[in-house]
Amino acid sequence: MGKRVVIIGGVACGGKVASRLRRLEPEAEILMLEKGEHISYAACGLPFYVGGTVSDYKDLINTSIGVVRDASYFKAVKDVDVLTSHMATSINRELKNVEATDLRTGERKLFSYDYLVIATGASPIIPPIPGNQLESVFRLWTLDDAMKLRSAIDSGRVKRAAIVGGGLVGLEAAEAMAMRGIETTVVDLLGWPLPAMLDEEFGAKLKGLMASKGVMFYGSEKVTEIVGNGCEVAALRTDKKEIPVEAVLLAVGVKPNARLATEVGLKVGQKGGILVDEHMRTSDPYIYAGGDVIETRHLITNEPTYQPMGSSANRQGRVIADNIAGIPSTFKGVAGTAIMRFFDFTVARTGLSEELAESKGFDPVSVMIVDPDKPHFMPGSAWISAKVVADRRTRRLLGAQFFGPGQVDKRLDAFVAAMTGKLTVDDLADADFGYAPPYSTALDPLTHAANAVRNKMDGMLISYSPSEFKNKLDSDGEDVLLLDVRTPAEVKEQGRLPYENQVNIPLGQLRDRANELPTDKEIVTFCKVSVRGWDAYNILKGKGFERVALLEGGIVGWPYEIDRP
Repeated sequence: MGKRVVIIGGVACGGKVASRLRRLEPEAEILMLEKGEHISYAACGLPFYVGGTVSDYKDLINTSIGVVRDASYFKAVKDVDVLTSHMATSINRELKNVEATDLRTGERKLFSYDYLVIATGASPIIPPIPGNQLESVFRLWTLDDAMKLRSAIDSGRVKRAAIVGGGLVGLEAAEAMAMRGIETTVVDLLGWPLPAMLDEEFGAKLKGLMASKGVMFYGSEKVTEIVGNGCEVAALRTDKKEIPVEAVLLAVGVKPNARLATEVGLKVGQKGGILVDEHMRTSDPYIYAGGDVIETRHLITNEPTYQPMGSSANRQGRVIADNIAGIPSTFKGVAGTAIMRFFDFTVARTGLSEELAESKGFDPVSVMIVDPDKPHFMPGSAWISAKVVADRRTRRLLGAQFFGPGQVDKRLDAFVAAMTGKLTVDDLADADFGYAPPYSTALDPLTHAANAVRNKMDGMLISYSPSEFKNKLDSDGEDVLLLDVRTPAEVKEQGRLPYENQVNIPLGQLRDRANELPTDKEIVTFCKVSVRGWDAYNILKGKGFERVALLEGGIVGWPYEIDRP
């Protein structure tokens, strides 16, 4: 007889443990307990089912060839016993057993184990808002949640909806609702969307994109009540306004389902997740844990962090299975990597922002660039905005953010690989990325970003991010002159920055007209994406101008108001 392994939780991590362990230990007795009716479903696909991109919920629980991943499938294909609608209620570490309740019959059952895996995931945080129990107040965390929300939308009675929470789930749901023709509003206590993922600058870019797609975002507002009309939702009330709606989605975050662990004395971290070592063992050597219920280590700061992601859960499940089978695999941690699509744009980040890096004791240097993802002459060429952060002392890569309609995902993944490998900004600049016009420019946007950071580190470039420059003008605008080196036609088409202290001299005329510029002011150059702005910077430095800087990202990278003709 093989090892007896009980797995509590049957979605991402639990299903991965069971599948991997069966390959490693054909004789093991594997039992998976799941409190819900569905197992091993694609939870990250729920917003796309709500929006109609995924037409049938069964596609989220089927294999790629259409076979349903249910209890029968796991038994027939993987020889894993699965009990759905069975909620684990207690663990006895001394006797090494788990008690569970059959939610259909109320029967209590006892299961013994040699090794136990806690993969109980997380639950949505339900804020204590008056009215949160009204009909048409939804969550979006389980397949059942998605089916209820999809049914309400399909009924046609939801014309206006509000989402409380501007994180990943909230914004993916906002896109899904807007695509279904629903007037959608997002409200968040913090000042910009995706505040845990983006800095204020990139958050402002996303906020502008949301407005252009008809999705209103109200930041720095506290929801005080969900107003009802009988049992139905009538409005969402904040400390600043009342928004008439027929439905509300609560998406303010999640918390680990760690009750079973805390009740039996397993160590839990400050963020509420179960603490595990690099082998995914808890403080009990016979109990492992993984997925959204645990805290793990941040690869850059080496500090505990909480990252509830399906990708991490699957990787952790493999490590757990290996170790139960005697293979000493390790899970090294996470980098805070996240990516989402919002209509035809991609938003992504990994690692640390400049502000967070500074708070962790690094000496960060960051630069934002705007570049096309492939040459302008290729069909489908689109721009990417990237901000790269590196440490001045070690030159090590610390983090990056990306935004734009161009191909972001492969740049994100390349940066994650470089950062995980503890490469420097010089290593990234020298990386031999693949090049052909259908795929990239001759120098990839990551190469440009790395070179810009190197220039700044080495004293060859003085530059301002949009937020730095906006703050500078708001406090000391009289001592600064903006030099716009675009053509007059571009200025008319693209608009201008909303400041009076600027002049327009096209780049091709700058060498002859540089004497028109004052020498007693700091001159900040820019263009559409500040590539020509960089040329203008060097022209002025060559002519003896001492106070010259570059506006990073140019007019495309400017996330704030622009004056239109």
